Amino acid sequence: MAAPVVLAVDVMSGDHGLSVTVPAALSCLEQHKKLHIILVGDQVRIRAALLESRWQPGKRLTLHHCSEVVAMDESPSKALRHKKDSSMRVAIDLVKEGRAHAAVSAGNTGALMATARFVLKTLPGIDRPAIVSTLPAVLRPVHMLDLGANAECTSEQLVQFAIMGSALVTAINGTERPRVALLNIGSEEIKGNDTIREAAATLQQSTLNYVGFVEGDGVFFSDIDVVVCDGFTGNVALKTGEGVAKLIRQFMREEFERNIFTKAGAAAAMPALKALSRRIDPRRYNGASFVGLQGIVIKSHGSADAMSFGHALEVALKEVEKDVPTRISKLLSAAGLKAAG
Repeated sequence: MAAPVVLAVDVMSGDHGLSVTVPAALSCLEQHKKLHIILVGDQVRIRAALLESRWQPGKRLTLHHCSEVVAMDESPSKALRHKKDSSMRVAIDLVKEGRAHAAVSAGNTGALMATARFVLKTLPGIDRPAIVSTLPAVLRPVHMLDLGANAECTSEQLVQFAIMGSALVTAINGTERPRVALLNIGSEEIKGNDTIREAAATLQQSTLNYVGFVEGDGVFFSDIDVVVCDGFTGNVALKTGEGVAKLIRQFMREEFERNIFTKAGAAAAMPALKALSRRIDPRRYNGASFVGLQGIVIKSHGSADAMSFGHALEVALKEVEKDVPTRISKLLSAAGLKAAG
């Protein structure tokens, strides 16, 4: 039997809290027999949320009480200094203590990153952790980082992101030499600012499978596995992509409901429409990794429903199974990089 995997789940955070996180956790337990989950939060409220389920605290499901919750609009510094008994902080503490293999939260991104970095520390050779997530693409899903942790980056940090992204894709997908690209305003070597060009020059001399620059539209159509950018650019690109997906679904709905003839066409095309909807559904790609830490922390969308939060739990489970931090550390060591800070 495979060794158990223990996830510490912050069930209090996010827009919907217990109504989403607890059902998602229980569903994940049903699907993975080796999984153990620690529900972190207000014990009284968690027990109430469990009443309608067949699950009660036991061998594979345990509760860890804490008295505080970090608000979605709370400043990271305030959360870090004054809410040491928050569900977010306690879940990460459990990873630090070795009582859980990974922490999952739908809480405030800034507070989660600040807390994770303070508690777990960064891997040797890493200046700053990055947020990486999967995006749908024509050939295969693409991993993009950074998605918001670092609004401004040096060329050295972009190279570190490339190494971490490459190690992650190798671990998760088994890709031998992931194709890495830098997000830029053009594919020509002369395009972009000094930081981008300096990072490109370093990557060209590295052992990574660096394939050059990629433009925004190329993220979804190019033969690449990893897209590297600063957090400001990445977050804008991610939110724009999610918005376009919603726009397409909305326009299609409006057109097919326009009159009786289009409604008939929609009925005939329903199987294809449902398949398309699934392929571009952002919920299927929920679960962003905080890479570069000495531990695994997964961030779910704050607005996630149970299905979406379940995907974040699946990401955590897979990263534990593949021991992603160790793989990143080995690749950093092989590259001979040292943190600039």
